[in-house]
Amino acid sequence: MRLTTKAAATATALTAALSLTVLGGAASAATPAAKSAPVTCTAATTKVTVKQVDRPLNHLLLKAENTGTKTCYAYGAPYLRFDEAQAATVWLEDSKPQAVVTLKPGQTAYAAIGTSSPEGSEGSQAHKLGVHFSNRAMNGSVGDPAAAKLPQGGVYVDSSAFVTYWQTSASDALMW
Repeated sequence: MRLTTKAAATATALTAALSLTVLGGAASAATPAAKSAPVTCTAATTKVTVKQVDRPLNHLLLKAENTGTKTCYAYGAPYLRFDEAQAATVWLEDSKPQAVVTLKPGQTAYAAIGTSSPEGSEGSQAHKLGVHFSNRAMNGSVGDPAAAKLPQGGVYVDSSAFVTYWQTSASDALMW
């Protein structure tokens, strides 16, 4: 009887050890997938820059380069705050792409910023630009804002200012 109890105990211990090894292997296999799961783009994982463009007139090109180690999604459009504006710059709905812009590490998303037009009013010279990234639901921002450096001397911004949705190319962004 004693030999049977010892054999049963050994078999139980061996089964438990094999189960842990298999479960551990499954957990290890899941870990790389979890690490590579895309995340929402934020100021912490992107480098944001602004460039003045010749055409179209009164436009800037906003770039967000994924500097992180994971693929990120640039949802909707950026929420822009010129200087200490109370409200974010409006999104140009007609510029909405068919799919969310997905950025692998090193890739860049683009958005055009229309700063003023003849129809605009109540303009002022802006010297700072805060860029907030949209959450997945596109009803608010995620993370801290990025500070984008505006061209020297600032930029004239009026009530007609807008920003496009994120695009995969500069030319797609600037067609608006």
